[in-house]
Amino acid sequence: MAEELKSLEDLEAVAGGAEAAVAEIEEPREPVRDELGRSYATGKRKDAVARVWIKPGSGKVTVNGKELNKYFARPVLQMILRQPFDVAGVADQFDVMATVKGGGLSGQAGAVKHGISKALQLYDPSLRAPLKAAGFLTRDSRVVERKKFGRRKARRSFQFSKR
Repeated sequence: MAEELKSLEDLEAVAGGAEAAVAEIEEPREPVRDELGRSYATGKRKDAVARVWIKPGSGKVTVNGKELNKYFARPVLQMILRQPFDVAGVADQFDVMATVKGGGLSGQAGAVKHGISKALQLYDPSLRAPLKAAGFLTRDSRVVERKKFGRRKARRSFQFSKR
């Protein structure tokens, strides 16, 4: 260190200057929208990958060209898709168009939810705080464990017989 800090005031002066520099670096986030006024994001869960576009509208959700209640028939999966809107407080204010591939219905619902959350925070950066607090912007990295050789499944062994 070039200069010695001999008192608490010297330390505060140095720390105060650093805080001011950090405050200048952090700028408010800008909304990310295309020429049609939509925001795009990719959501992932298990083996499913969802491409999601959101735009202001009446709350219509289309997944792979079908309505929400046709594609995700179970009410639990529909509730999973609506969670980001409820947490952000913008229910029925955005139309969603999503294409999803891979995985099963549960993983696909989680992928669309992740994509909706990311697209919402890109469309309106002020919604980032509630979505982040709810954990919707973090990709759930749990995937199926691979099968090991010499075993029946990933961890399950074949039945052992002593005699």
